[in-house]
Amino acid sequence: MEAMHTSSASNVLDYGDRALLLEFNSTAEVLAWTEALRAAALSGVVDIVPASRTILVKLAGSEYQATTRQGLHRLRPTTDAGAEADGRADIVIDVTYDGADLEDVARLTGLAPQEIVAAHTGRPWRVGFSGFAPGFAYLVGGDERLTVPRRSDPRTKVPVGSVGLAGEFSGIYPRESPGGWQLIGRTAAVLWDLDRDHPALLTPGMRVQFRAVGT
Repeated sequence: MEAMHTSSASNVLDYGDRALLLEFNSTAEVLAWTEALRAAALSGVVDIVPASRTILVKLAGSEYQATTRQGLHRLRPTTDAGAEADGRADIVIDVTYDGADLEDVARLTGLAPQEIVAAHTGRPWRVGFSGFAPGFAYLVGGDERLTVPRRSDPRTKVPVGSVGLAGEFSGIYPRESPGGWQLIGRTAAVLWDLDRDHPALLTPGMRVQFRAVGT
């Protein structure tokens, strides 16, 4: 079993007079702290916004900055290196792996296309944070061999449902838009729907299992 270790923010900065910005060294630390902050329900905290290496803690007023800082010092979130490999998933997303950049990803990684599929579906990913477009989730914790750069020539139109890779992340385009991620497949899953109680299908902390279907 992988060891668990205590995580701490590298910096806690004033962000105006009604927020704090917490800086971290990894997305795993961001996830651990996001969960701990939500569980702690610190007085005066009105929103918690995770990103790749930061968390923005929005406050009800400037009078809460000092007390929130004190509350942060009492938190001791832990990260578990084995949490992503324990087979648990909150949602399964079916993917047809016929993306336009599959051969390029094979060249960049040295993996055959079928090995890329096996790596992408081999274990659950985790939603680190949201951004770029409504419903777009940055997924982390996948197979390290799939780390690839963004395309040098971004597309002006990426089809809705496209599944891509960029850096350490995987993601799904919730709508047609420009984009520079390496496309490896497509899904019919609806990532953003205003008619749902919770419009975003994927939210920070969720574990996402990809499953290969079709041709």
